[in-house]
Parts: sequence; C-alpha cells; structure tokens
Amino acid sequence: MKIAVAGGTGVAGRVVVETLRARGHTPVVLSRGQGVDLVSGSGLDAALTGVEVVIDASNVTTNRKSVAVGFFDKAGRNLAGAAERTGVRHLVTPSIVGVDRVKLPYYSGKLRQEEIIRGGAVPWTIMRATQFHEFVGQVLSGVPGPIAVVPTAPVQPIAVRELAEALVDLALEPPRGMAPELAGPQVESLVDLARRLIAAGGARQRPVVPLYFPGGMRNGGLLPTGPGPRGTQTFADWLEKRSPRKPA
Repeated sequence: MKIAVAGGTGVAGRVVVETLRARGHTPVVLSRGQGVDLVSGSGLDAALTGVEVVIDASNVTTNRKSVAVGFFDKAGRNLAGAAERTGVRHLVTPSIVGVDRVKLPYYSGKLRQEEIIRGGAVPWTIMRATQFHEFVGQVLSGVPGPIAVVPTAPVQPIAVRELAEALVDLALEPPRGMAPELAGPQVESLVDLARRLIAAGGARQRPVVPLYFPGGMRNGGLLPTGPGPRGTQTFADWLEKRSPRKPA
C-alpha cells in the first residue's frame, strides 16, 4: 500500500517510515527535502497522487502559542485539503494525552490540528499518546542555568517505536475517529526521570529542583483517563539501551 507520512524525517515520522518499509508498504515522505511544504501547500497534491492513507507526524519545535497554532492551522488545512482533492481515504494523526487538560502553548496548536481533522471531509483516526521517553531530555534542554527546574508531574512515557507501530496498525484499519489512548507501561515521576537521565550521562550534570504549581500536569493531566493499548519498553529499558556501555 502507498502511505504518505507527513513529517517523515522527524523523530516519530522517520520511525513510521521505517516501520512501513519493514511491513512491505511504500512510504511517501512529505517533507521539504522531498519538495513538499506543508505550510505553503507546495507540492502536496502531486505527492499525494495515488496515496491511500496519510499518517500526519508533522511537528514544530516551539514554546510560543502563536507559532504552534499558526503552524498546525496552516499545515493541517493544507494537508486535509490536498488529501480530499487527491482521494485519500484515511487520515491518521497522533496527538497528545492531556492535550485538552494541560494548558501548554504547544498543546493549543495540537488542539487546532485535531479540530481541522474532525471537521474535514477525509475519514480520520486520531490517537492521543503519552510523551516519548525523549521528552525528559527535551525538558532539561529547555531549562538554562546551573540548576534544572523541572515540573512535578506524573508521566507514563512511551517508546517512539511503539507509537510508530501503533500508527501503522491504525493506518491499515478502517477509520475509527478517536482511537483509545496509547501510553507507556508504567507511571513515573518527571523529576525522578530527569535525575536518572542526568545520572546516566544523558544530560548536563546539575541538580534538579522540583517546580510545584497547581492543576494540569501536577494533577495527572498527562496520564490516560481510560483503558487503551500500553507499551512494553520502560524508561529504565530505554535508558539502558541508549547509555554507553562501560568497559568491563
């Protein structure tokens, strides 16, 4: 099957592309490097010709609400429009568990993306997933200074590859609207994960100070609220796999 992957060179997108190839499908990477610009819409119609399913793993790195909403609004409308014009029969999009409960600037953009998909003419599936294991490092890299201030929040991180596998599974099934939420195998403390990542040499050495604030993340806003598929790779497994082996 010919399946397009928007953002196919990103953290999740490239693993989705690998998974599709491993299963014998033909991925079409929608990226600027392939002559496709989601924000302007350039090259989209040509790239989607003959495509049956689109997996939208597009992303923007920002902490500004206006940038996030602007990107997902333009990219979402362009992709949905091109998919409708070219006869795509299924649009699959990963979103974030808690995107409607935790007030973060980036999440406003993802909510706008969901709104566009729900209101479009192409049959769709949205699967909200918890944060990747890599999220911990992203949090630390965004905190400057000699002390890492990390929000106190329970998280249930998932492996990128397990998300990719789940997205491909959904792409091969009929559209189902909102799919059950995907999460990792166990609930962890974000502060504890940050300390463990630093101790393993995966981030700059410095003390981690918990940041307490009411509502949202602290009250479990990033955790799934119902039953759904669960991954198997724990943060400890991921950390051991990525950490350099010490000589015996």
